[in-house]
Amino acid sequence: MRIIILGAGRVGESVAESLVSEQNDITLVDPDPELLRDLEDRLDLRGVPGNGIQPSVLRRAGAEDADLFVACAALDETNLTACKVAHDVFGIPITVARLRSPEFIEGDALLGKTGFGVTHVICPEESVMHYIHKLIDYPEALQVLEFSRSRAHLIAMRAAQGSALVNHTIGEFRHLFPWAEMRVVAVYRQDAEVPVAPDTRVLAGDEVFVLADKEKIRDVLRAIHNHDQPVRRVMIAGGGKVGLRLARSLVGQCQVKIIERDHKRCTYLAGELPSDMLVLEGDSADENLLLDEGVGQMDLFISLTNDDEDNILSAMLAKRLGAKRVIALINRRIYAEMMQGSTIDIAISPAQTVIGELLVHVRRGALAAVHSLRRGEAEALEGVARGDAKSSQLVGRRIEQVKLPDGARFGVIVRGDGHNCEVLMPHHDLVIQEADHIIIFIPNKRLLKPVEKLFQVSASFF
Repeated sequence: MRIIILGAGRVGESVAESLVSEQNDITLVDPDPELLRDLEDRLDLRGVPGNGIQPSVLRRAGAEDADLFVACAALDETNLTACKVAHDVFGIPITVARLRSPEFIEGDALLGKTGFGVTHVICPEESVMHYIHKLIDYPEALQVLEFSRSRAHLIAMRAAQGSALVNHTIGEFRHLFPWAEMRVVAVYRQDAEVPVAPDTRVLAGDEVFVLADKEKIRDVLRAIHNHDQPVRRVMIAGGGKVGLRLARSLVGQCQVKIIERDHKRCTYLAGELPSDMLVLEGDSADENLLLDEGVGQMDLFISLTNDDEDNILSAMLAKRLGAKRVIALINRRIYAEMMQGSTIDIAISPAQTVIGELLVHVRRGALAAVHSLRRGEAEALEGVARGDAKSSQLVGRRIEQVKLPDGARFGVIVRGDGHNCEVLMPHHDLVIQEADHIIIFIPNKRLLKPVEKLFQVSASFF
């Protein structure tokens, strides 16, 4: 696929790195030639220096033959204008704009074909806020991903010592938790994947990925951890765009304290948030400040400043001072990888939270959702079964008749719409029907193409 990315900042770089690894033809446009040369040396892509809103620059980038245009420059107005040029001048079929302003909502006529020509909107700040909110809703989870209009959830959890999972085989789970039906799709032990089979035994420290009906998720977590303690006290380090969005979303749900070092920003936050949310001016890595504000009584400490090092330091300090769980926002991929398995419970990369939104447009076949897992090493994708027994490799066939590549695994099947929707476990004799939403776990990207082909309808397939 020929893809042009505008903006070589942190989001643009991460998006390019993720898409290059899948053998796409990537061209990166940015005004800074030195930055582009550095990325060309590290990644298999072409850099074009210049202003991305100018047709001549986009023409040099290959816009006349491009399949996808992703505008993730720093300014909303730059991204909107660039998408307009890409759509109207060059007819690029899919244009994606990174927009921070909540005034622009996907689907509005202003962004449509007669407006700015934006096919899809991504907002890393909104995606991060939503991601963290899910972790607050399900405090025992390491990751929570949604499929089929949130009807099915994929949850990653740590099998802690004393957990009901530990020292039991996957085959025993159905008898241990008959009221909490789940599907185990992956187990990782010390960063290595463990083959998933009925006789696979879960050990303390294992990272376990399970799929379940949204209505059963709390039952699953309660069964595994023997308790369901909601998050009530939250401390947020950093009152920027993400911190403010998150605080607003927690009104009426949690007691929130925000630490922000900039005086003017503190004044602004105090005016934007309810009076019962405490805004503190100070350094989130100040041990005395954290102790004075009771960080040891916090259910969750979240570090969301613009500085990776500050986020890492303050989260590690909060954990040492007694915070039950800590989350750090980390932009640099290498830092995020280093923090996995450390005293920081969860490291969040803004680019990784939005990459799935882009991958839906890159993947082929009738795909409804794609989520990147384990720092891009694995994926969970949701495809829609289309066609009939003659034109589809899925419709009308039993699960046992569908040949997935070695390592790929069926998650769950979501059938129906609205109130009639049901989440089905993929037992061997379950027959796939037209319009079923099928969630498949893929441990390695080299397995993507054969899985994508399963969802492609062919008139000549028999």
